[in-house]
Amino acid sequence: MAQHWQEILPIDRYIVSANGLLHEYDRKVLTFLYQPLIGSTCYSLYMTLWSELEENRLWAESSTHHLLMNLLGMNLKQIYEARMKLEGIGLLKTYVNTEDGERSFIYELYPPLSPEQFFLDGMLNIYLYRKIGKNHFARLKRFFTDQQIPKGNGFVDITKAFQDVFASETPERMQYLQDASSDLDIEENERFIGRHEQREIQIDTNSFDFQLLMAGLNESLVPKKALTPKVKEVISNLAFLYSIDPIQMKNIVLSAVNESSEIDIEELRKGARDWYQFVNYDQLPSLVERSQPAAHRVQAAEPKTKEEKFIRYLEITSPLQFLKDISGGAEPSKSDIQIIEDVMFKQKLLPGVINVLLHFVMLRNEMKLTKGYVEKIASHWARLQIKTVKEAMDLAKKEYRTYLSWAENKKTGNKGTKQKPIRTELLPEWFDEAPSKQQGNPEKANNNDLEAKKREIEEMLKAFDD
Repeated sequence: MAQHWQEILPIDRYIVSANGLLHEYDRKVLTFLYQPLIGSTCYSLYMTLWSELEENRLWAESSTHHLLMNLLGMNLKQIYEARMKLEGIGLLKTYVNTEDGERSFIYELYPPLSPEQFFLDGMLNIYLYRKIGKNHFARLKRFFTDQQIPKGNGFVDITKAFQDVFASETPERMQYLQDASSDLDIEENERFIGRHEQREIQIDTNSFDFQLLMAGLNESLVPKKALTPKVKEVISNLAFLYSIDPIQMKNIVLSAVNESSEIDIEELRKGARDWYQFVNYDQLPSLVERSQPAAHRVQAAEPKTKEEKFIRYLEITSPLQFLKDISGGAEPSKSDIQIIEDVMFKQKLLPGVINVLLHFVMLRNEMKLTKGYVEKIASHWARLQIKTVKEAMDLAKKEYRTYLSWAENKKTGNKGTKQKPIRTELLPEWFDEAPSKQQGNPEKANNNDLEAKKREIEEMLKAFDD
């Protein structure tokens, strides 16, 4: 995975363009609806790029990233990460050109969704609701809505139609316009200054297994034509938003089929939301980076050693999936998920770093996540601004004795005079004995994936001992 300095340098030039006029009202939409999701760094980058555009123009003057760094007070890595988030949420498109060894960029700003599009999006509005809470969400909805023109209260529409006010010209004048038709067309490679309706964020439909879904729906006699392109787009978004697989999606789709054998999109959204809240104790999903950001991955080349492969695994795996893997496929408890969310949102640790933390704590705490212990280490790592998996592993090695004493102090404080002898081994006994026990168990011996995962974990633990 390429590092940020391979993708962008301070001397690289860029020019800002806009895909349609940006209006003053867009600032309110960006500030109140987008900023809670993308953060202040991304918001500042967008606003700074916007400020480079002259009023009512679509192109700015060329500049360097060094100037952008000075304007924002950010380093290049922060700018690169913010740029990627803006791209992901649909506010920016980036184009690059390399000529004679010099690299230049075009940053094309896209207007935000209208308030109506945002609040009816089905994905962004859910993330915002979870981020700011019910009361603030309702307040923002009131802020971006107003009363419609009253109907049925004695008011009658008396607006004149076009043909009631205007008349067409005589044939002679129409001939004149026909002769000048070329003057009415726009020049090649030019565009009118204006505003285009923005498309909602769309998850790639190829990311969802529609063949498996259709196989299940065919058994229930749901016609293939019911899966229209629009329905497929909604299913892809819902599958991403709520982490729904094709088997689970089948039942949700069936509940949304109406009398005409068509899939009701609103019922589909409601069914997916109800399913997620039932499984997750009335919670709604949060918008987080699902794995370690590319800019904070330490390996550009393909990993070769077992340790490098394990680092790559920690970088590309979400904390939730890692917790499942290290637990032998068991679903994490609600309290464990809450601990991960608190560390991610409150301590601002990146996913790969959280994986190292989970791994370190669980294998030294009898496979248990203790909220206070996890948060204490997470707070330490956050203060030291640990960003990469390698940095987290190195710090865990360096501070191992300190972290062990924290765990022992906690046990001492909790158990008082009834405490049991405290284990001081680096590894739990069951982990050292696990390979020999599993060889005698045919069921576990057949689980090759789990065995491979445990061998990778063992290699990582040996690295901690070195």
